Amino acid sequence: MSRLLKAASKLLQKHPFLTNSGIYGCLYVGAEYCQQLLSKKILVHRFEAEKNEIDYPTIGRYAVVGTFAYAPSLYMWYNWLDGRYPGTLHRTIVKKLILDQCILTPYLLCVFYVGLALLESADNKFEELRLKFVPTFKVSCMFWLPAQTFNFLIIPPRFRVIYMGVCGFMWANVLCWFKRQPQ
Repeated sequence: MSRLLKAASKLLQKHPFLTNSGIYGCLYVGAEYCQQLLSKKILVHRFEAEKNEIDYPTIGRYAVVGTFAYAPSLYMWYNWLDGRYPGTLHRTIVKKLILDQCILTPYLLCVFYVGLALLESADNKFEELRLKFVPTFKVSCMFWLPAQTFNFLIIPPRFRVIYMGVCGFMWANVLCWFKRQPQ
């Protein structure tokens, strides 16, 4: 395990953008896989005689969105945010929280719903966004405001990727659940 952590640390230092993108993409795939496993193999199996199979094309779409849309956006955003508002003064943290929740979150929710609709070849690319944006945003505020407060106050910058990865995995599970809800 220590070899794996050392290798990951070395990759993060040498190729931070690519490593962050790969890790975040894997976490996104893992979240969708967990959601499918839970909903199709465990919960449904209790009530139906037939098991449902894992939907790998959907997992592939999550890999695309997580790796090529979310990860680069997060990487650039947090580099800018930490550069523009360094430190852990309460005033600075409040600015970061407001910017994060009011600018980044709406953008990422649009990327999530519209990006997946494009990859799914949905007839109306904006319908799911229109129906699910507000409830998803509300839950996002309840999840991310405390998580980011802890991040900006306690977590040293060099460990933020790991912390955000864990939080991102939990949040991606929430997004997968929202996506799975009927329109």
